[in-house]
Parts: sequence; structure tokens; C-alpha cells
Amino acid sequence: QGYRVAINYRDDRSRAEALAAEIEAQGGKAVAIAADVSSEAEVKELFARTVAALGPLSHVVNNAGITGRSGRLDEASAETIAKTIAVNLTGAVLVAREAVRHLSPRHGSKGGVIVNISSAAATLGSPGEYIWYAASKGGIDSLTIGLARELAEEGIRVNTVTPGMVETEIHDRSTGDPARVERIRPLIPMKRIGKPEEVADAVLYLLSDGAYYVTGANLRVSGGR
Repeated sequence: QGYRVAINYRDDRSRAEALAAEIEAQGGKAVAIAADVSSEAEVKELFARTVAALGPLSHVVNNAGITGRSGRLDEASAETIAKTIAVNLTGAVLVAREAVRHLSPRHGSKGGVIVNISSAAATLGSPGEYIWYAASKGGIDSLTIGLARELAEEGIRVNTVTPGMVETEIHDRSTGDPARVERIRPLIPMKRIGKPEEVADAVLYLLSDGAYYVTGANLRVSGGR
């Protein structure tokens, strides 16, 4: 779509760099930058390196997220809960704050767009799976509403995309429950799992000028669930 892209990753350098190379092979401009979004210092460095490599910021997709191993709340460790909240919610707020510092006219910029990634878990609650994750994503929904209204007169649009069940590695690498995908499939009205590209299409719409009058919205991409 013509965007210059900074790909943030935590530890999977090879895949991040491969994606950057793929973008550049198609005529784009991309860099891969390591940062843990739960760290304020690393978030600041992420943004500084992005601007140094690609120029002034215009669009931010706030997408980092983990679940911890699935299970009941009374079986979850404090460490799992704290880490999930630190990445999913505190990290998202830190990224959003730094984005505003780079986009707002109050800081010498011309505005831009922020798209936060939530989850259908925020409204489903995820009982017996990861209530703490659902709670963290509920916070993302609130973040979008408040920040969209706070920035509405500053030329910054803030929206949310809420994916449902999507074919990604989070089910194997984070939840420890790879069978969950097939267990949930019958509960989806469309009776199929979403594809990452379908989420990306929703994000691209909200980033685009076609959504110029859209802020504070939550676009659910969940097959009806």
C-alpha cells in the first residue's frame, strides 16, 4: 500500500528481517527493530529508531500480545497474569503514548492514525481459558474510546480492530492449547477460522483516508462470533 514499515519484534529476529526483506523486494521500505513493549525505555527507543530509519511517523498499529497458558483463573500464576497485563495493556498504553508524542500538533507534528488490536475475548470473557487475557483486551477497547475522544481535534484518529479466532501461532506458542482452534470452530457462525490477511484488510481500511471520518470505532473481524 506504499507505507514505509517498521516491524517490531521481541526475539524472532530472523522472521522479522525476512518480512522486511520481502517488503523491500516488492519495492517498499522496511526495517526490523527489536523491542519489548512492556519496557518504557525500549518503546521510546523503538520509536526513535523508526523515525531515524524511515522519517516522520504517520501510522501506528498497536499489535503486540500474549495470552499465557490457558486454564482457569484460580490455576493461573501471578507471573502469567502480570506478564500478560504488562505486554497487552501497559505495553499498548506506552506505545499509544509514544505515538501521540510523535503524531500530535502539540508536539510539532501533523496528526496521523493509531489502530489498536483487541480481541473477541474482551466481550466473550474467555472463561476456562484465559480470563486475564480477556481483561487486558477489554482495556484496549477502553483505551481506544478515551484516546479517540482526547485526540479528535488534533488530527489523530484512533480505532480498534477486534479479531476472533484467527490462524496464527499464538495457539501453539502462547496458550499451549493447539486443539483449541478446532474446539472453537463450531461456535463461529461462519464455521471457519479467520486468516491474518482478513484482519490486515480491516487494519488497512482504518489506516486509510477512506476512514477519514472514523474514530473511536471498533471493527470486529470474527466471523460473527
